[in-house]
Amino acid sequence: MQPGEFIEQPFGTYGELIRAQAQSRPEHPALIQDGRQISFAELDVMMDRVAAALQRDGIRATEAVAICAATSIEYAIVFLGALRAGVAVAPLAPSSKAQSLADMAANAEARLMFVDAANARQLETVRADIQAHFIALDDAAGCDALSQWLAPIGTAPIAVDIRPEWPFNIIYSSGTTGTPKGIVQPHGMRWSHVQRAQQQGYGEDAVTLIATPLYSNTTLVSFFPTVTLGGTIVLMAKFDAAQYLALAEMYRTTHTMLVPVQYQRLMAHPDFDRHDLSSFRMKLCTSAPFSGALKADILKRWPGGLVEYYGM
Repeated sequence: MQPGEFIEQPFGTYGELIRAQAQSRPEHPALIQDGRQISFAELDVMMDRVAAALQRDGIRATEAVAICAATSIEYAIVFLGALRAGVAVAPLAPSSKAQSLADMAANAEARLMFVDAANARQLETVRADIQAHFIALDDAAGCDALSQWLAPIGTAPIAVDIRPEWPFNIIYSSGTTGTPKGIVQPHGMRWSHVQRAQQQGYGEDAVTLIATPLYSNTTLVSFFPTVTLGGTIVLMAKFDAAQYLALAEMYRTTHTMLVPVQYQRLMAHPDFDRHDLSSFRMKLCTSAPFSGALKADILKRWPGGLVEYYGM
């Protein structure tokens, strides 16, 4: 079945969509970061290796794993691979306090926690409180390395009949008024989301520049429609206005999701008007008050549409 036929179904999975993309456009870039590129064929293989490794370790469908790390290609691969196995993902904010991260991992009942070197160090003080086994996305010392944990190349996971009501991800609230709460979003909601995304110009020729962290639902609103519909994701581990503008022009970016302070910094950058941003189709914004003056400036000087989302 072609990807376009897949998306018209009442319900399907992101794992199926990405496999269809890998079969129809295997060499098309799916993920790019710091000049490194992963094609859809490579992404499909890596997702299988993640899914098979989770099944080997006894992580069952509807159970959860946690990720606490900076944005990376490996982060995206683990997230997507877990979904193929029907395993929910709890992406945790590294900026949270160590004890809060331990509490969130316990609340999600995660038996595996994927980290990078910086966050493994942060969690050392509460390691005894975390029942989850650590896997290092960047092969950091002191944790089992992702490269060694993955199932061998060519390993096929056991097919899982994912249901629309099953948990897709658990997004934790900031906890500003109490203990962070896990917001469970089901596969059915995420499927409807990607079907609607075509109305905003997502598709096989889309290029989305991701400059917000992958633990945030803000980011996922733009990340998932791009990769499942066959577009290309360009990842930034940390936002920098000058680098953002350079990448946007270099990769002919069509979509982005940013928070107001990022828009403010970009519009105030002295080189903003020197960059060719004519490829943009849609810009999204959420998470904080978005002033009318800033919106007007963006609409005047930055090509493409602008949509403001209101959060949970």
